[in-house]
Amino acid sequence: MPFLSPAVLPILLLIGSNIFMTTAWYGHLKFPSAPMWAAVMASWGIALVEYWMAVPANRIGYGTYTGAELKAIQEAISISVFVVFSVVVLGEKLTLNTGVGFVLIGLGAFFIFNGPLK
Repeated sequence: MPFLSPAVLPILLLIGSNIFMTTAWYGHLKFPSAPMWAAVMASWGIALVEYWMAVPANRIGYGTYTGAELKAIQEAISISVFVVFSVVVLGEKLTLNTGVGFVLIGLGAFFIFNGPLK
């Protein structure tokens, strides 16, 4: 199936992976009164699911993408997921700095994939 190609599947897995990792790293901020040990253990459990997506994403994608391309994809997905998470879950506002940062990360991904410097 073309939908599960080595070009598409790693991206889907990295999206899922980043949703779980962002939740693991920042979800506990919604529960400041929870004991630290509970936050760490819950985050660790969530992060385990993230690893079950991230490792296969990179294994499947390597060869179709270079290591640098996979990292650029992961970083672009990571910042996108975090921006949505910070607004929807944490109730934070988007700022001009957030937008500029996202554009710079996108520019970095552009240079890794298609940059004019060879």
